[in-house]
Amino acid sequence: MNAPMSSPYLERIPSLLEQTVVVIGGSAGIGLETARRASGEGARIILTGRNTDRLRHAANEVHAMTTCAFDATDPVLLEQFFHDLPGTVDHIMVTAGRPRYGRLIDLNLAQARVVPDEHVPLFIEVARNAAGRVRAGGSLIFMGGAGDRRPSAGLGIASTVSVALPALTANLAIEVAPIRVNLIAVGFVDTQLSASVLGSELENRRSLLRAKLPIRRVVQPADVAALAVHIMTNTALTGATYDVDGGQQLVAI
Repeated sequence: MNAPMSSPYLERIPSLLEQTVVVIGGSAGIGLETARRASGEGARIILTGRNTDRLRHAANEVHAMTTCAFDATDPVLLEQFFHDLPGTVDHIMVTAGRPRYGRLIDLNLAQARVVPDEHVPLFIEVARNAAGRVRAGGSLIFMGGAGDRRPSAGLGIASTVSVALPALTANLAIEVAPIRVNLIAVGFVDTQLSASVLGSELENRRSLLRAKLPIRRVVQPADVAALAVHIMTNTALTGATYDVDGGQQLVAI
């Protein structure tokens, strides 16, 4: 007969123990929440962001190993960041960029290039630089939009990019394998960025979503962060797009 165990519970090993997670755009919102969750799972955190003060506060909160303040959409600065990384890393999450809205016919050429230039080249540059820095089986996680896929006046550029990013993700997953590449597509997430975009309409938007979304609540950064960490740890996932929108695409809002 086996001897009784000293405890009825087995201690759970943190899922990212001794792994290094880089969050590009990690000083607030979804990026910061993902850093919090990854840190809680034992990861070493490297944070980047544009705002030095905000980045410093975020780094202190998640006990980041190191930080770097720069504009990730600048390919020269991005390449330098990867060059300066302290060795191989395990996962990179990119949350840099913000939604842009406006009717297509009202945009001049420079304005029309802003959103694609903040996402498509950024993702390609991250993947190119990550090829020699992320361990085999590690992951790249990109952020895109889900709620703006439907054609609508004022969402033309955002909608176009949202539809393009899953194809880009799938192709990058093939090209940089065995590094895994996945996309998280979000609808409205209750962040400081959302507040800055909506201004005085923020509470009205929250109320509408609580009433209309199938989940009957507003999606929070923690919802997205939980999925991001799962993608990091589940080594069978690559080339896929995962929607975190509370069912926003299923209803008219």
